[in-house]
Amino acid sequence: MVTLLGALAPDEGYNLSPLPDVRFLRSNRPLQRTPVLYDPGIVIVCQGRKRGYLGDQVFVYDEQHYLAVSVPVPFTMETEASAGRPMLAIYLRLDFNVAADLMLQLDERVGDTHAKPKGLVSTPLDARLGDTVLRFLEAMTVPLEAELLGPSLVREIYFRVLTGEQGGSMRAALTRQGQFGRIARAIRKIHQCFGEPLDVEQLALEANMSVPSFHTHFKAVTQTSPMQYLKSTRLHQARLLMVRNDVTAGVACAEVGYESASQFSREFKRLFGLSPVDEVERMKRAFAIPQAGPPSIYVSSH
Repeated sequence: MVTLLGALAPDEGYNLSPLPDVRFLRSNRPLQRTPVLYDPGIVIVCQGRKRGYLGDQVFVYDEQHYLAVSVPVPFTMETEASAGRPMLAIYLRLDFNVAADLMLQLDERVGDTHAKPKGLVSTPLDARLGDTVLRFLEAMTVPLEAELLGPSLVREIYFRVLTGEQGGSMRAALTRQGQFGRIARAIRKIHQCFGEPLDVEQLALEANMSVPSFHTHFKAVTQTSPMQYLKSTRLHQARLLMVRNDVTAGVACAEVGYESASQFSREFKRLFGLSPVDEVERMKRAFAIPQAGPPSIYVSSH
């Protein structure tokens, strides 16, 4: 598996695959704790180790554990890797249509899940999922198999995740049930409209909750307050704009909804530890960043 993925990810950073929602990642050096924004998806590490920190929770994903994300979550992450033993991983951006179709069929056969929904789970990689991942990587090395078999193998990976040890929590989260579903609507509003003026009252209205109740449930899902989440999202998106589109800090500041450039610079440095210019230079040195492609997770999350 490691040999196959090493060949599919020859370059440090993100390597494209024959499938639009799949990327192969190589990191030849360790990465200390850094703020990241994870979009919904599945991360399978075949060599090396990552740790994610969300509040007082630690999520380990390595050769024995994969990470599944059902709602966008900002947290901090570190990577264990070296030139002699690079970190090699597969990232599958979640295709909600595929997931929804599978969940509908599962509900018809095994009934609704009563598990507690979770936005982020780290789960042991069992033998059956490992076998599917191996067959997927083998198919990715043959163009015809990648085109014709790849989508069905991705679907099988989804099936293994949704029926795995914490699959019930993932399914419950993706069906957006109860209070979790209301918070998910507010999170979706933030990601769709982060450049617009937003306040807690608007977001609570989106979730159909009172402001105090919204605060409580939002923090339970994301481990942060609504306004801190909005700020983090804006800053991550600004960093993405500067790295991917080569825009200035002033342009990025305005596009993500900041009215004060000085406030933007202060909060950016507080989150990332560097000024916007220095952080963009660091990102470009550290990762092979394509000029067009998928959104923030590919730049900031691994």
